[in-house]
Amino acid sequence: MAVKNKIKRILEIDSDLNRVQDLDLLLDRVLYEARRSANADAGTLYIKEKGKLSFKYSHNDTKRKELDPGQKLIYSYFTVDINEESISGYVAANQIPLNIPDMYNIPKSKPYSYSTWYDEKSNYKCVSSLTIPLVSNQGEVLGVLQLINAKDDEGNIVRFKKTDESFLMHFASVATVAIQRAQMTRQLLLRMIQMAEMRDPKETGPHVKRVAGYAVELYEEWARRKKIDQGEIEKNKDILRMAAMLHDVGKVGISDLILKKPGRFTEEEFLIMQSHAYIGAQLFFGKQSEFDQMSMEISLYHHENWDGSGYPGHIDLETGRPLDSEVNAGGKRGLEGEEIPIMARIVSLADVYDALSCRRVYKEAWDEERVYEELRKTRGKKFDPELIDIFFDILPHILQVKKQYPDVD
Repeated sequence: MAVKNKIKRILEIDSDLNRVQDLDLLLDRVLYEARRSANADAGTLYIKEKGKLSFKYSHNDTKRKELDPGQKLIYSYFTVDINEESISGYVAANQIPLNIPDMYNIPKSKPYSYSTWYDEKSNYKCVSSLTIPLVSNQGEVLGVLQLINAKDDEGNIVRFKKTDESFLMHFASVATVAIQRAQMTRQLLLRMIQMAEMRDPKETGPHVKRVAGYAVELYEEWARRKKIDQGEIEKNKDILRMAAMLHDVGKVGISDLILKKPGRFTEEEFLIMQSHAYIGAQLFFGKQSEFDQMSMEISLYHHENWDGSGYPGHIDLETGRPLDSEVNAGGKRGLEGEEIPIMARIVSLADVYDALSCRRVYKEAWDEERVYEELRKTRGKKFDPELIDIFFDILPHILQVKKQYPDVD
C-alpha cells in the first residue's frame, strides 16, 4: 500500500471508529477493520482486565460460512496471563508485534509456544499469525489484536506481509484512542448505574450489561427479519446497547423506604415505584440526539405490556399525568401492541428474562426451563409474540451473553 493511500486509509478508519460510541460494538468493528486490512481469515481481540488478557471478540470467516443464514459462531470466554509463555501474552508483556509464518513450527529457542487446543476443538488450523499490542499514549497495554491466516488472492494461506505489520501498528494507535474513548463512555454509564445500584441492589453492573447484550441480539435478529438496511442496524445497535443499560436509571428518584422495602407494596407505594419510568425518561426528554430519544422511550415504556396492562400508559411527557383523552375515557390504560416502541418491547423481554434467570438479593435464580415456560405463557400477553419467537430462535446467543457477564459475588 503506497504511503499516500496508507495515510488516507488510516484517516478513513479513524473517522469510522469515532462514530461508534458503544465499547462492545467498537471492539467488534476494530477486529473487522484489522482483518479486512490484512485479508486475514480469522482473528481475536483481547482487552487487559485485572492484570490479564480477557477474550472479547473473535471472527472466523471459514467457520462462519459453514453456518446457516442468520446464525452466529458461539465462543467460550477465557483469560490469558500476561507473560512470555503464550503468543498474545508475550506481545502484551513486551509491547512488540509478532509476525509468525507457521504457528506449528515456532523455533524451540523462543520463550512462547502455540497451544493447539482451539484448533482441535474447532477443527480449524491456525497457521500464520500477526499479533499486535494495543498501547496507550501513556505506554500502558490496553489489549492485544491477533490476526490469523492471511490469504492471497487465490485464497491460499500465506504469511502476513511486512507492509501488513507496519500498517497495523499505525492502525493499532488509532484503534487504541477510540477504545479509550469508548471505555470512558462505558464508565460514565456504569457510574450512573452505580447510583441506581446504591438505591436498588437489583440494578447491578452485570445485570445491565446482560440486559443490553440480550437486547442487541434480539434487535439484530428482529431487524434482519424486517430486512432493515445493515447500516441502520449497526447504528441502532450502537445506541441500543447504551440506552438499554440505563433502562431503570429513574430509580435514583425513588425513596429508599420503597426501593428496599422487604414486603409487598401498598397501592400508594406501588404507584410511587411506577414513577421511576417517568423519572428516568425525564433525564432524556427534550434532547435532540438519537441516543436521548431511544433512552427516553426505553426508560418510559419498558414496563408496558403487549396486552395493554402495563404502565405508565398514555401520559403527558412534561407532567407525567394521564392525557385528558385517557381520563375522559375512564382512566389511564397502558400502551398496547405496536403502540409500544420496538426498543422498549425488546428491553422489557430482556429485563424480565434476566430478573427471572439470575440470582438476586431477594430471590434465587429460577431454573432455565421454568423461565422458558413463563415466557411462553406470557407470549401475546406481557410480551410481543414475535419477540418471544425470536428469543427462542436465538437462545444459544442469549445464553452466550449470560455467560459473558456473570454476577460478581
